[in-house]
Order: sequence, then structure tokens, then C-alpha cells
Amino acid sequence: MCKKEINNEIDEVTEEQPVNSEKNDSECDCDTDSECDSDTECDCEESLPEDKIQSLENEMKALNDKHLRLIAEYDNYRKRTLKEKIELSKTAGEKIFTDILPLVDDFERALQHIDTSIDLNAVKEGIELIYSKFINFLLQQGVKEIETAGKDFDAEIYDAVAKVPATDEEMKNKIIDCVAKGYMLDDKVIRYPKVDVGE
Repeated sequence: MCKKEINNEIDEVTEEQPVNSEKNDSECDCDTDSECDSDTECDCEESLPEDKIQSLENEMKALNDKHLRLIAEYDNYRKRTLKEKIELSKTAGEKIFTDILPLVDDFERALQHIDTSIDLNAVKEGIELIYSKFINFLLQQGVKEIETAGKDFDAEIYDAVAKVPATDEEMKNKIIDCVAKGYMLDDKVIRYPKVDVGE
């Protein structure tokens, strides 16, 4: 087929199907305020009414304002709790120190009378009384001594400083002597007892 014949066929096809610049019957020529016919396919973009846009903008502003207020409230709460923690850490030991001051007074009275006292037994009794009061004070605060005598050695509780020969077979891996006492606050070890262990 020559070039001329091809061009003629193209012209015939274009004449049969003319380009229509106007919309087809199936297209919607409705404006945005009118409703489209349900039988026809609508390509026009439906715009929202002005009052709907305004209400959505107001809702967005309200949510944004609420969000900013929540952030500010949380920030204030965080600062307040941080301040309370700092104040609590400063005053946490206040009651303990208040309760220990009478013991300090007793020690000062004992020290004043040590040089002038003739009765050594009375001084000894006074010191033992102060010591007893101090131990009771520690017990009231939840501090108790860790028992060591004859106990099985446990590395979780005791701190072994030396191994000594056991006097008999039963004393092997048991605590022979306590070099420094250990203490627990409630169920937590606050100072490990230093002990000699039998081997």
C-alpha cells in the first residue's frame, strides 16, 4: 500500500469520528450547587458548602487548642513532680535527724561526766543505756543487724575477708568470726558483714 492510500484511509477514519469539543450526553454539565442526575456519570468536583468548611475549621482549631493545653498541663505536671522530688529528697532525713538528736544529747551528757565521775560503773551503765537506746532507734527505722555466728556462708549476704582453719568438720564453710557487723534496711542489705569463714 502506497503512502497516498494510507493518508486517504486516515482521513476517512477521522471524518467518521469527528472530535467533539462539547461534552457528551453522558458527561455531567451540572454546576456545583445542583445535584447530578443519578443515571449520568459526574466528573465535576463536588465542593463543600461554606458553613461546613467553617465548622471543620472551628473543630480543627478547638482540637489544636486542646492539644496545646494538654501539652502545657503535662509540662507543668512534670515540673511540679520534679520539684516535689527534690524537696522530698532534701527533707526525707528530717524525721530521722529529729529522732536522733536526743541520743546526741545523751552522748554529750555522758562525755561531760566522764572526767568528773568517780563511779566508773555508773559511766559504763550510762553508755550501755545510750547504746541500747540507739539500737532501739535503728530497729524503729527498720534497720537490723545481720546475724553471723555459726551461719552458713552466703556470698549474697556476707563479705568473706579471710579463711581460717575449722575446728571440726561441721564448721567448714560456716562463719567463724565477724570482723565488722552488717545491717539490713527492711529486706535490703545496706552494709555487708565482714566475716572469717572456716575451711
